[in-house]
Amino acid sequence: MVAALKAPGQPRALLGMLVGIGFGFGLVVALRAIRGLEIFQTEQTGYPHVIVPGITGPIGYLIGIGCFDYWFRWAAGAPTVPEDHSDHGADGWRDYLRFNTDHKVIGIQYVCTTFIFFFIGGALAMGIRAELAQPGTQVVDPGLFNGLFSTHAAIMIFLFIVPIFAGIANYVLPLMIGAPDMAFPRLNALSFWMLPMGGILFLASFLAPGGAFDAGWTGYAPLSTGAPLGQSFFNLGVQFAGASSVATALNFLVTIVTMRAPGMSFWRMPLLVWANLSTSLLVVGATPFIAGAQFMVLLDRALGTNFFQAAAGGDVISYQHIFWFYSHPAVYIMMLPGFGIVSEVISTHARKTIFGYRLMALALLGIVVLAFAVWAHHMFVSGMFAWLRVPMMITTLLIAVPTGIKIFSWLGTLFDGRIHLDNTGMLFALGFICSFILGGISGVMTAMIPLDIHISDTYFIVAHIHFVLFGGSVFTIFCGLYHWFPKMTGRMYDERLGRIHFWGTLIGTWGTFVPMHWIGMEGMPRRVADYAAQFGDWNLVISIFAFILGAVQLVFLYNMVTSWRWGPRAPANPWGAKSIEWLVSSPPPRFNFPSVPRVVGGPYEFGVPGARHAIFEHEEEAGALAEPVPERATTPA
Repeated sequence: MVAALKAPGQPRALLGMLVGIGFGFGLVVALRAIRGLEIFQTEQTGYPHVIVPGITGPIGYLIGIGCFDYWFRWAAGAPTVPEDHSDHGADGWRDYLRFNTDHKVIGIQYVCTTFIFFFIGGALAMGIRAELAQPGTQVVDPGLFNGLFSTHAAIMIFLFIVPIFAGIANYVLPLMIGAPDMAFPRLNALSFWMLPMGGILFLASFLAPGGAFDAGWTGYAPLSTGAPLGQSFFNLGVQFAGASSVATALNFLVTIVTMRAPGMSFWRMPLLVWANLSTSLLVVGATPFIAGAQFMVLLDRALGTNFFQAAAGGDVISYQHIFWFYSHPAVYIMMLPGFGIVSEVISTHARKTIFGYRLMALALLGIVVLAFAVWAHHMFVSGMFAWLRVPMMITTLLIAVPTGIKIFSWLGTLFDGRIHLDNTGMLFALGFICSFILGGISGVMTAMIPLDIHISDTYFIVAHIHFVLFGGSVFTIFCGLYHWFPKMTGRMYDERLGRIHFWGTLIGTWGTFVPMHWIGMEGMPRRVADYAAQFGDWNLVISIFAFILGAVQLVFLYNMVTSWRWGPRAPANPWGAKSIEWLVSSPPPRFNFPSVPRVVGGPYEFGVPGARHAIFEHEEEAGALAEPVPERATTPA
């Protein structure tokens, strides 16, 4: 037992968390006693003896799991320990519960952890739709309803969509660029382990006096500055999730810029790499703003500062400006990696090079620039300066241009291609295009000032954001998981179950969110537990489709779990793809490659006899570059 507590791992991590909680609690009690204050301050915006342990407890866990062992030793000037790679790679399932520096292990840790939060967030959504199935109060009271939709949104955004893209990229991106690992493996591991700390804080808010945080995922002040204790759990959870995101983005940037294989210029990078490069620039530039805004709210709540207290000279509108300066770029943080995934899948299963490859890459960078110039269109009804509305409307419309370039590029890639529809990943890619076009069109509508004023805070906005994030982001997530599942696990999934999952998800998505546009245009408000009887029939239809959408995700879960354990062995390249990750075994070796690959061509050269994206030293010596590579058997669509 003593040995287990000395070595990095879950026993030491749990002990570290207990010690951290005890230290934080004791520190508050001691300082308040020294100052002669009431030992336990229990105003609903206070509770320092809870807030401080909410910081020190997770830090204690991170220390215990082993995130800082190497850095603490270095900082203390202790002798260097030779690297034996004992914390790299996985030999069994227990290795996924430990501190691990292998980017492939970390990628799977991200995917599995975020899907736990996906199902928790989905369960909260089912509670919301059960309450809204008919007018009146059926399942939960209005207070708990506010906590359900706030926690649902925060979990789905901060703990699922944003980090699962980081997980997929963690696994795939170093392989795609021919790197043996990420640039900073220990920072990569720390980035992952900060994520569940944020999730635990979000969920722990349900146990706080007054219930879970209930000011929405936007946490608008002054509603959030005077909310019960649960709101402070949101403020802290965002810090851990945000720090995880920024550290991961910095790691991606350095890895992409400095660790590309010989011969891989920027114009030979797969579009998924371009997408993650662009996303990382957004994360590094935008995420500190939401972290700062939540710290300011926490200080208003705990220490009585007045950043957002209008009665004391604070500026309430400034919270919205700071928040949306992050949160509109965040929409693209949740979309750009999916654009890269869809590009890889469509090119592979249409057996064609990407149409307009360079313009696609430049469009990604164009979105990065414009994303920081559109935030105030969320504030057309907030009371901000009237002269700012029209410029923000124009920039919001302009950002549709690079997005439209991508739509036309995907359609151009599909045109006259030898399209394979026998693959679930390709079905999700095509379903994404259809759904995202609808979400994008409603986005252009909300950019128009008169229409936005009419539909603001109605269910039209709920429909729009869910078409963008579920019909868009989540469809691309499923697309990527089905595409790279054989590479990650070495097993093939059940295509029949995959198709059931796709059609159930497509029907459930459209049946749930299309009617929301209609009732929103008719004036049904969002964020309410009760509504006028005239909307009852449509809400019942929406709830039925929502439960279909939720239930079919269990098919996906069953397919993934059973296929990972008992699925047929996967070949190295079951889809006949061209990028580097498919040139090695499934799953790849511990350090990815038998030798450093050398890039000799583009990543999408389908139909070119003998074309190769990359070769290895032993192949080069054998003259493999001149040998034709057989194409996957194709059938015209």
